[in-house]
Amino acid sequence: MNDLSRATAPFETGAISHVGRVRSANEDNLVVRPEFGVWAVADGMGGHENGALASATVAAAIERIGAAQSAPDLLARLEDGVLQANAELRQRINDNGGAPMGSTLAVLLVHERHFACVWSGDSRIYLVRAGQITQMSRDHTEVQDMVERGVLTPDEAKRSPRRHVITRAIGVHDTPELDLDSGEIAGDDVFVLCSDGLTEHVQDDEILLAVGEAGAQEACDALLALTLQRGARDNVTVIIVRYHEDDSRSTQWMPNMRMQGSDAP
Repeated sequence: MNDLSRATAPFETGAISHVGRVRSANEDNLVVRPEFGVWAVADGMGGHENGALASATVAAAIERIGAAQSAPDLLARLEDGVLQANAELRQRINDNGGAPMGSTLAVLLVHERHFACVWSGDSRIYLVRAGQITQMSRDHTEVQDMVERGVLTPDEAKRSPRRHVITRAIGVHDTPELDLDSGEIAGDDVFVLCSDGLTEHVQDDEILLAVGEAGAQEACDALLALTLQRGARDNVTVIIVRYHEDDSRSTQWMPNMRMQGSDAP
């Protein structure tokens, strides 16, 4: 418990990020700012150094959003932050002779009873409500486009060697492209934000099972442990946000945790 507990009620947040079993560096970054109604996962691309720098640049811009006066204001602040991060990455790319650099982004915004899911790339946002799990985001990948055109089945897409080729990311184009889904939050809603290092190894029904009645941090730990057990070929980042309609409950807030070693749970 810390001094954010009053400001962050009625949210219970868990967060964890791990390098995985194969990679030598963690190119994921995360943002947990429940006092502002902002949670985000950024997964860098472009090689170890460039990928980590890209995701850190995007995360830093999201960290600076601050307190909003309304849901539209919060969304506008996010847009400004993304535009600033994109411009900074484009400048770095130009300064380094066109070296590839970019980052996926998955963001949950909450203001009062309004929520918005905003994303670019293949980091995901799920909503668990009334015992059902729904993927709120749509993967911006080549294989997802092919599934929607009927060229591939969902099972074929999971096995495709091009399943990780993304079609959108922050820093890749002069103008970033974001998708948005929004709605009204309900009692006991749970949001799960994650990089593709989780969904490479863990199915949606397993995410639902892990969330269950477990605390937010306990569920994050369980999902990481399952991913590591299955090989964790990529960096793994998970944020879980549980909304308690009875805001008289104390909020449990866990700090961002980035683990570099492979001896974690």
